[in-house]
Amino acid sequence: MSEKSKSNEPISPKLAANEQYLKDRVGFGTSFDLGIRKFKILGTNINMLFISGLVDSQFIVDILRELVDLNEKEKANGNAIGVLENRINHQQVAVIRNLDEVVDQVLSGLVVFLVEGEEKGLVVDLRSYPGRSPQEPDTEKVIRGARDGYTENLIVNTALTRRRIRDERLRNEILKVGERSKTDVCISYISDVADPDLVDIIKKEIQSIETDGLTMADKTVEEFIVKQGYNPYPLVRYTERPDVAAAHLLEGHVIIMVDTSPSVIITPTTMFHHVQHAEEYRQAPSVGTFVRWVRFLGIIASLFLLPLWLLFVLEPHLLPEPISFIGPNEKTNIPIIVQIFLADFGIEFLRMAAIHTPTPLSTAMGLIAAALIGQIAIDVGMFVPEVILYVAVAAIGSFTTPSYELSIANKMSRLILLILVALFHVPGLIVGFTLYVLFLASIRSLNTPYLWPFLPFEPMAFLKIVFRPSVPGSKYRPSIVNAKNRKRQPA
Repeated sequence: MSEKSKSNEPISPKLAANEQYLKDRVGFGTSFDLGIRKFKILGTNINMLFISGLVDSQFIVDILRELVDLNEKEKANGNAIGVLENRINHQQVAVIRNLDEVVDQVLSGLVVFLVEGEEKGLVVDLRSYPGRSPQEPDTEKVIRGARDGYTENLIVNTALTRRRIRDERLRNEILKVGERSKTDVCISYISDVADPDLVDIIKKEIQSIETDGLTMADKTVEEFIVKQGYNPYPLVRYTERPDVAAAHLLEGHVIIMVDTSPSVIITPTTMFHHVQHAEEYRQAPSVGTFVRWVRFLGIIASLFLLPLWLLFVLEPHLLPEPISFIGPNEKTNIPIIVQIFLADFGIEFLRMAAIHTPTPLSTAMGLIAAALIGQIAIDVGMFVPEVILYVAVAAIGSFTTPSYELSIANKMSRLILLILVALFHVPGLIVGFTLYVLFLASIRSLNTPYLWPFLPFEPMAFLKIVFRPSVPGSKYRPSIVNAKNRKRQPA
């Protein structure tokens, strides 16, 4: 909440005055889910404030039963709030002194007790957010490995990370962001590993966010932190796997968790962070390296296969004799570049339709698209079969890209390269590729070079990108995170 909107009005010793403030400010008595329970303890009036959908009702019943029973066990001594603080059977009880804090805590799902004659209140954490149980993320599945994943509940997410890193130096700092949403944002890092300057920068960037709310959760936070603009390439990495987040914490990265989002943000990251997958580390180093190479091949194919094939179609004399068969064997009335764009956008239509189509119908939709639309388009002469082949290979390469954001950015770059090749042929491909590399080299995310360790070149780190290193051989943390403690393992 911004300073301008804060009144810092203290809690009144008169419950009626506090209740009127809450009616005017929050809507108590108007919104059905804003609850207020009035009762007496040792002759003193007490109001309990809560939101019915965000608290555990069983805890409330148990606490009320315990407090009401005090009327039969003890005599009035004029210190109801002291008795209340000592007898609330919960591990998290804190004192608050102004009504803005009352509003923030109640809207966050906590329970607040206000006592007649007292200028302070008690807040109890009885939150029980609705949500699903941890399950394997659909976008980051592994053949062998953990099947739990982050959920929309921030408390559950921090617990999943704590379960994997039981280090007393793991810090989970929570901030509230959004003038109206007051969304909880957690910054996770290991205090003796993470760069303190990086932690301070991220914390200041989050604290300086001025917006109504984080309805899109982590994506909104990302846009405020890295100021991406219209650059399509992802500047932070998302993951829904606690084991991936824990591995990055141990490397010295900083994790940002946003309540209501099952994805967490990993910072800082380079382009090569987006092309690695947990499956590579669930297999032997040799197998993981092979899987990584196959994935790299798919990513390269998704980006450069179509522009290169189009160049050979336009300039067939560039083909060596052994592969001179490459290229369409028949002519159509539609230019090849138009066919490629139509087929590429057709795959995008199918991808979007699959997202919005109910699961029982998605398989049928795919069969219709492949058997009817694709085959009939070839039969009537709209597409050359080779166009469908290479567009399909490029699409499969996009699907092998672990990062969805990177795959879309690569597709946009591929379309630009296709246009340059169609217009300028060989010079178009050379200039387009050069500009592509220069563009990536100019990107910096939180002052981190996007193409590190390729540019600037760091041989040992680059070898760890090409070959999946064994865990015993990984003795040092990546230099890119500026870790306070570079050594991963004791001597």
